[in-house]
Amino acid sequence: MMICSARRKAFLAFVLAVGTILWTGETFAAVRLPKIFGDGMVLQRDMAVPVWGWAKAGEKVTVSFAGLQKSATAGESGKWIVRLDAMPASKTPRELTVVGENTLTLKDVLVGEVWLCGGQSNMEMTVGHCLNVEAEKAAATNSTIRQILVGQAPASMPMDDLDASSGKWTACAPATVGQFTAAGYFFAREVAKDLDVPVGLINDTWGGTRIEPWTPPEGFRAVPELHDLRQTVDGWIPTTEIGREAYGQYLAKLKEWITAAESALAAKQMPPPTPQPPAPGPGIQEPTRLFNGMIAPVIPYAIRGALWYQGEANGNEGVTYLHKMKALIGGWRRLWGEGDFPFYYVQLANIERPDPDKPAGGDGWTHLREAQLQALAIPSTGMAVTIDIGEAGNIHPGDKQDVGKRLALWALAKTYGKDLVFSGPLYKSHAVEGDKVRITFDHVGGGLIVGQKNGLEPVTEVRDGKLKWFAIAGEDKVWHWADAVMDGQTVLVSSDKVAKPVAVRYAFAMNPEGANLYNKEGLPASPFRTDDWE
Repeated sequence: MMICSARRKAFLAFVLAVGTILWTGETFAAVRLPKIFGDGMVLQRDMAVPVWGWAKAGEKVTVSFAGLQKSATAGESGKWIVRLDAMPASKTPRELTVVGENTLTLKDVLVGEVWLCGGQSNMEMTVGHCLNVEAEKAAATNSTIRQILVGQAPASMPMDDLDASSGKWTACAPATVGQFTAAGYFFAREVAKDLDVPVGLINDTWGGTRIEPWTPPEGFRAVPELHDLRQTVDGWIPTTEIGREAYGQYLAKLKEWITAAESALAAKQMPPPTPQPPAPGPGIQEPTRLFNGMIAPVIPYAIRGALWYQGEANGNEGVTYLHKMKALIGGWRRLWGEGDFPFYYVQLANIERPDPDKPAGGDGWTHLREAQLQALAIPSTGMAVTIDIGEAGNIHPGDKQDVGKRLALWALAKTYGKDLVFSGPLYKSHAVEGDKVRITFDHVGGGLIVGQKNGLEPVTEVRDGKLKWFAIAGEDKVWHWADAVMDGQTVLVSSDKVAKPVAVRYAFAMNPEGANLYNKEGLPASPFRTDDWE
């Protein structure tokens, strides 16, 4: 035991020495900024702009930009933060300086609109992989559209800075736009064109990921339906009651392990495996892991709102995905502290082989799309419908131009106050009229049409065209393909096989290829159903 005690003392001395070196280095470090700040960045206009970083404890730090100057004193941990006053948009490149015992100078800084682009591979997909790519590259000449690519780095606890693999702010140009998020870029192009301001994109994406790893603990706690997830996540956090209990059990096991390890070493044997502390597993799909490593380090960088394209990895879900969207959106908003900032998302596109022999539908992603439609009840949200631009054999459809445009319509109308039609028809209500069911919609715009979408071309009206993918059922819950005709701003649905109808479904299938209900502005109707039978 004397040998073991001596070894333990030597080990503790080594740990203390290393800790002293690290502590000294951190305490007397030069003023520095997190990686989200850099040359070429875009700051958010018309709202207070937080600028933060680290310095020596007690050091005064002064931030200057565009005639504004704010100072703060670094706390005991070395952290400091200032908030620049709200500024108007500006395309003029200017310098931002941070002065403490050293000086940092960031160049080519613009002021405009900043949007966080989150989700999985369809948001991650770059301009270089979308349709008409060479023409798009050649046209990418607006250098006031900029992107920073967040490094893919899961973490067990919230990080205070981005991973070293993160990129730098990059200006749009023919040589660079190929690496921009395509959906985000085409959104930014529309916003920049209409508002004539710079647009910054924070590309915070990872293909194949579920929604849970992007969600903070605060989000899970606010949604009662996610009680089990909350319990799991809180068990990893020592500041919660559940977490303290879990860590207490871990420490007890650790004490037992130390005794066992010392005995093993004294007997010249290998010690037993070390107990593992409460923490999420190493995989990227564990709840909170991507929030901790990729979202938390960005907060509280001032943003106008968020764009979200995700759901494929949760595609077998229904209403549970609605609960998870509430957790994600609510959690981000709570932590950013900007109120109910806009959150616009993409409803999943059609994919796989159409099944015309199944009028009931309900396969594949139909219930998840329904949850996305229901999520419009969350304040300050909007949804781009893409049921008409998917590709049967491709989970990454190449038409991201229309995705970006449809997202931008929501932002231009709801965030920026433009008077325009921003959504396709959304189911509002239904009424049974004899052997027919009348469907009423919101967002009919200039009127309902039978439309046709071909590639990147605008939707065209099909005169005397027949509406497709409407199904109808009676009390027996047996579904039949229906005749659907437009009657003013409504649609009348019927079938000679259903004398007393009670329910209608539209495009309620994994791939309702050819679904063709639009408004005259060329925006597609969302899939919907009037029943809740399954």
